[in-house]
Amino acid sequence: MLKRLKKIKVEPKKSEAFVRKLDPAYQVDKGNKIKLVVELSNPDLPLKWYKNGQLLKPGSKYIFENVGLKRILTINKCSLADDAAYECRVNDENVFTEVFVKEPPVTIAKDLDDQQVVVGDRVVLEAEVSEEGAQVMWTKDGVELTREETFKYRFKKDGKKHYLIINEATKEDMGRYKIMTNGGESEAEVIVEDKQLEVLQDIADLTVQASEQAVFKCEVSDEKVTGRWFKNGVEVRPSKRIHISHTGRIHKLVIDDVRPEDEGDYTFVPDGYALSLSAKLNFLEIKVEYVPKQEPPKIHLDCSGKATENTLVVVAGNKLRLDVPISGDPAPTVTWTKDDQVFSAREGRSRLEEKHELSSFIIESAERGDEGRYTITVTNPAGQDTASLIVRVVDVPDPPEAVRITSVGEDWAVLAWEPPKYDGGQPVTGYLVERKKKGSMRWVKLNFEVVPGPTFDSTRMIEGVLYEMRVFAVNAIGVSPPSLNTQPFMPIAPPSEPTHLLLEDVTDTTATIKWRPPEHVGTGGVDGYSVEYCKEGESQWVPAHEGLVDGGGPGVLAESQWVPAHEGLVERCGLTARGLPTGEKLLFRIRALNIAGSGPPATTGPVTVREIVERPKIRLPRHLRQTYVRRVGEPVNLVIPFQGKPRPQVTWSKAAQPLPEAVHIRSSALDSVFFIRAAAREHSGEYRVLLRVEGLEDSATWRLRVV
Repeated sequence: MLKRLKKIKVEPKKSEAFVRKLDPAYQVDKGNKIKLVVELSNPDLPLKWYKNGQLLKPGSKYIFENVGLKRILTINKCSLADDAAYECRVNDENVFTEVFVKEPPVTIAKDLDDQQVVVGDRVVLEAEVSEEGAQVMWTKDGVELTREETFKYRFKKDGKKHYLIINEATKEDMGRYKIMTNGGESEAEVIVEDKQLEVLQDIADLTVQASEQAVFKCEVSDEKVTGRWFKNGVEVRPSKRIHISHTGRIHKLVIDDVRPEDEGDYTFVPDGYALSLSAKLNFLEIKVEYVPKQEPPKIHLDCSGKATENTLVVVAGNKLRLDVPISGDPAPTVTWTKDDQVFSAREGRSRLEEKHELSSFIIESAERGDEGRYTITVTNPAGQDTASLIVRVVDVPDPPEAVRITSVGEDWAVLAWEPPKYDGGQPVTGYLVERKKKGSMRWVKLNFEVVPGPTFDSTRMIEGVLYEMRVFAVNAIGVSPPSLNTQPFMPIAPPSEPTHLLLEDVTDTTATIKWRPPEHVGTGGVDGYSVEYCKEGESQWVPAHEGLVDGGGPGVLAESQWVPAHEGLVERCGLTARGLPTGEKLLFRIRALNIAGSGPPATTGPVTVREIVERPKIRLPRHLRQTYVRRVGEPVNLVIPFQGKPRPQVTWSKAAQPLPEAVHIRSSALDSVFFIRAAAREHSGEYRVLLRVEGLEDSATWRLRVV
């Protein structure tokens, strides 16, 4: 600013045009307005304002005012673009000034929050400043973070909010982070801790006899974690008797054919974690004792016995653990069956666990396929006992099926669907419906109270906009996943009835009808028109062509069938219906159609299909009312117009004799053409043309002279 002030021109000489000149410089805060005022010696002097040499024109930004001899320029809502040199010019005299726009300091509206995460987590530091688009600087432990480090840090702006993002935090990312503006700063501490490993199942002490198998097993929370096994501080190596396995989150050490030297302390150490799991292996020497008494096996459940059973209900996704106390001497053999199929798995989602006088059936994250009858049978030399349990898994229902739109209108649509195949084991209590515009990701809930039936009327839609809808089923457990989206559909209304319907012409087998487009067309426009007819007073209708066009809806004779008068749609506002039954009284109706269907019909009154007889009349051209002269070899081509209905029968003769072979006649419904390719003298003579229409006649003669 000081450098620019030093460059401001100083004009010491006295001005003849200006009584009061502009100040050398002005300062204004961004967003405020400023007034530049000069005073002239003569109110009639022409004055112009310039900015950086460009002529200014009055408007909402720049306002020019004349108050007596004063001339005022007001600049509204100053921005950094208004920071410039301004000039006021009267004829050859001018004065200059500088306007400096001061930008207010940017402050911190919302401070950073401290973050405490574990290794690998995502860190997002968020701050909000007072101005959008403000420039900020991020630092870590006093060192500026630059764009060159974007492989590690990502900077993001969203309006007034600024973000510093670390996707996968490491221990090196710990420190104090600061965001700074020209008017404030905020600091937060980021603490990155080592990831903790959770032990889901610890190693248990084992007591085994000679030649038996010892199995140490543990389960941790991360299935990717590896580890090592130690015995008395020495790492265990696999061999023919010793097996080490890692399956998912489960780590095992299996020792076959246990020997006395296998006794000791066993430890599992996960790699990368300050954690260890320990257990002891005790070797038990076999001592044979005489047991004179035996106790029959017994299942200690309320449902024990062959004729009793209980039902257990579990919500899908939950864990089910069936702990069954048992007794017997000697210890009984336990057998589990599911739906009469023996189950013996000791690992996996569904598994068995055996402890002293306790047998457990465990199901992790119950599923629909886990339903069935579970039977436990315990056996020893003294007898047998059995108990059964029915397990039911309840879940949210499957999504509704066959979701479809059955009808649409100008701003509404009717949605229908089929109930889900599986209700989750609980009755479906109702349905929730959502709608969105095609291409949008935002679904709008249409009902907050569930609807009981498999239909829903959606209203307040915009005609001509594509929508999609989906449905959720609800039971006592929760809400189902969403159904498949409907096919995109568009609320659209059919057009109104055609206007100014007019029957223009009728013959023995045809009728010509004209009309004008409907008054209300709507977004769907008009794809075409259907024209139908029916006999007056009849209720049994005969199709006029293959296939029927929709004839339902309001209109005349709504209980009868209407016969299409044509194939396909009529694109223009007019049609000649052909092949009509002669002599019958018919009613015609026209409907406008678009993608939404057919609109209401416009109907004519009864029309008798019969040609109106018109007397034949020859209109002999004027030049044939006297002798028509042609030279030898010249062609003769004459058109004789006439009128009459039905189409007249035309007969030509020459001097009451048939025409020569060189004379050619071509007749239509409106005229007859007389043609000779090359005239000869023998073609001279009197020619006669005769018209006949149902007993009525008209004739005309003319003379041809060939020279």
